[in-house]
Amino acid sequence: MDIRKLTDALSVSPQIRSTDLPALRDMGFRAIICNRPDGEGADQPTFAEIANAARQHGIESHYLPVESGKVNDLDAAQFGAFLKALPRPVLAYCRSGMRSATLWARSSASGMSLVEILAAGKHAGLDLSGLARDIVAPRAGSAEEQHDVVIVGAGAAGIATASSLLARAPDLDIAVIDPADVHYYQPGWTMVGAGVFRPQATARLMAEALPRKVHWLKAAVAAFAPADNAVILEGCRVVKYRQLVVCPGLKLDWNAIEGLPGTLGRNGVTSNYRYDLAPYTWQLVQQLRGGRALFTQPPMPIKCAGAPQKAMYLSSNHWQRTGRLGHIHVEFFNAGAALFGVADYVPALMRYVERYGINLNFGFNLTAIDGEAKRATFTRALAGGDSETFETAFDMIHVVPPQKSPDFIRVSPLADAAGWVDVDQSTLRHKVYENIFGLGDATNTPNAKTAAAARKQAPVVAHNVLAALGTAMGAATYDGYGSCPLTVERGKIVLAEFLYGGKVAPTFPAWLINGKKPSRLAWLLKERILPPLYWSGMLKGREWLARPQMAD
Repeated sequence: MDIRKLTDALSVSPQIRSTDLPALRDMGFRAIICNRPDGEGADQPTFAEIANAARQHGIESHYLPVESGKVNDLDAAQFGAFLKALPRPVLAYCRSGMRSATLWARSSASGMSLVEILAAGKHAGLDLSGLARDIVAPRAGSAEEQHDVVIVGAGAAGIATASSLLARAPDLDIAVIDPADVHYYQPGWTMVGAGVFRPQATARLMAEALPRKVHWLKAAVAAFAPADNAVILEGCRVVKYRQLVVCPGLKLDWNAIEGLPGTLGRNGVTSNYRYDLAPYTWQLVQQLRGGRALFTQPPMPIKCAGAPQKAMYLSSNHWQRTGRLGHIHVEFFNAGAALFGVADYVPALMRYVERYGINLNFGFNLTAIDGEAKRATFTRALAGGDSETFETAFDMIHVVPPQKSPDFIRVSPLADAAGWVDVDQSTLRHKVYENIFGLGDATNTPNAKTAAAARKQAPVVAHNVLAALGTAMGAATYDGYGSCPLTVERGKIVLAEFLYGGKVAPTFPAWLINGKKPSRLAWLLKERILPPLYWSGMLKGREWLARPQMAD
């Protein structure tokens, strides 16, 4: 644990886990404050999990979630009130510790002068100098740094775009903004949940994944100032740009399902949408001998729309191969109206639904879960605008949370009315700000939100950014390509590939891989080819089968 002591009464730290509570108790901490909203990160435990563990070790816990870069006077005052009332010493945590330190610095609870506050921060290894204007009085500031291209987000889309830019213009000055320490190959988590991949194989240190020539700004974005060509970072740092690329990914809204945060990772409740929970999926699949296994899918959009049923097919296949499927009742509760969005692939999937005896329930959205009682509650819309609830028991449930764009995107001038980055679906240029581009899951393009889509989008954005800078000619276009390798059984995949409008667009000839039928070669592609293609191809700027198309 990276604990930073600010005063005798308060220390701050990055995200803690329930397994850290015994050590924190032994260090003498008597209370903790969580300043990180649930669902910020793919590997983030919920506050309910931490609070449950804290209670067992006699430590008070309080939840004061604050959006990154959005600390206000009310938040600071509440933090100060906690510090005065709680037993000491107190540990406050967030993603990096900076948000908690900011709350402390602005709360005036310490009674320290500005100089003393900044000195305490420096001693703890936290640069609080950017908060001086907030601690004392707001005043205009100037940008700390400037780059030719600034990329917000170091997921698949962000790193691929940076690498594609450098492959075309090696001397380009690029900054990538992302607070995460680890980069994840999220398409691999389905395989982790089926016991095919080790979880460690899907994770690498961010410093290793990023191109060496980029400037990594390890911070969270607080706001955009497109009129000033500036991005405001956590701690009030300002980064200016000539061209901006926005690709921060999605926010998983675990809290949208009542009772879910407190039961994730136990009571038979799991999800392959979180790094630390995918192994629990495989544990549950192996342990289940009989009963009810539920798999859920929330309303669209979500990343990798096939992932909810991939987990279902692989689990069912394991139970079938081990002779247990006849004792397990498998149900799929899909908030949508169809098994898959591209009709051409549904017949092949339905054959597996029938083979495994899966009961399909369309229009049912998971809204609450009671892990201790092993009960799940679903809501279904009825004609006329009414709705009804339906409750059922489970022995295992694989949950996919509702998903939305990050908070700092939704409240920004870059967002459309629904909260997504508003870009042209062909060029991926922002519809209002000509020197801003968007790609990946947080945009409003009507394509499937998959890594395969980002692989095709990144070269398009790279070319168009350079064209905007005057070093390339013409406009590259994105056709909506997306791919979803539907793992219908261990060793076979239905390889769905399609463009905007659901037009089928196979990469390989039908005699090699017929995407409308389960294929062993498609499985080998998923298991053996795509991971190295991701790490050593896409993230390195090698655009194999992804060269951008040019507009006529």
